[in-house]
Amino acid sequence: MVSTVVHAGFAVLLAVGLLDDRFDRRALAVLLVAVVAPDADSFLGPLMSGAHRTVGHTLVIPAVVALLLYYDTRVRETSLVRDRLSSRQIAVAWAALFAHVFAAVALDWVHFDGVNVLWPLRDQFLLLDGEVLLSTADGFVQTFVDLRVDPETGTRTVDAGATGTTETVHVNNPVEPRDPDEAIEEPVERIFPVASAGWRLYLVGTGLFVLAARRLQDRAPRNDGA
Repeated sequence: MVSTVVHAGFAVLLAVGLLDDRFDRRALAVLLVAVVAPDADSFLGPLMSGAHRTVGHTLVIPAVVALLLYYDTRVRETSLVRDRLSSRQIAVAWAALFAHVFAAVALDWVHFDGVNVLWPLRDQFLLLDGEVLLSTADGFVQTFVDLRVDPETGTRTVDAGATGTTETVHVNNPVEPRDPDEAIEEPVERIFPVASAGWRLYLVGTGLFVLAARRLQDRAPRNDGA
C-alpha cells in the first residue's frame, strides 16, 4: 500500500506548486493533516465492513466541500468564509482540498482494490489500472475503461475497474492486517510501510528535496535593486 510518508512527499510537491509565496510551516501542516486524514477510516474497520478505503477515500465529500467553498467565496454577495478567513487562508484551504484528492485518495486509487470513489452514493470499489498507447498494429488502445456490447441484445456495459463492494473488499492495514472473515494465526504481523516500490521512494525523496530547496530559497538574501 502507499504509505503515509509517500502521500506526504506528494503533498509537499503540490503545496509548493499551488501556494508559491504563501507556503510556510502552517500551510504545510494543514496540507499534511488533509493528506493523513483519509487513512483514519482504517480505525472504523471493526465497526463497518470495508470501511478502509471507503469512508475517508470517497470523492463525494471533497466534491461537496469544493462546491460549497466555491459558492460561498465566489458567487455569494456576502461570504461567511471570507468574513472569518483571510485570502491566504482560503488559498491554503483550496490547496489542502486538492492535496486530499490528488495526494491521498488518487494515489490509493491506483493499487490493490482501489477506493470506493462514489460512496455513499454508490457502494463500488474502483481500481484505476490499465494503459493508453498508440500502436502501429492496433492504433489507439486504452484499457482503463472496458466498453462491451452484447452482440445478441445490444446492451452496453462499462467496466471502470470495479473490484467489489464493502461486503467483499478488505484492504489490509495496520489496524486490520488480515480480513476479519479469514482464520487468523497468531501472532499477526502488522506492517507499517514506508516505501514498497522504487517510484514511491523516489517520490518521498523528491518531496524532501523540494522542501529543503524551498527552505534554502527563503533564506537566500534578496537584491531588490537587481
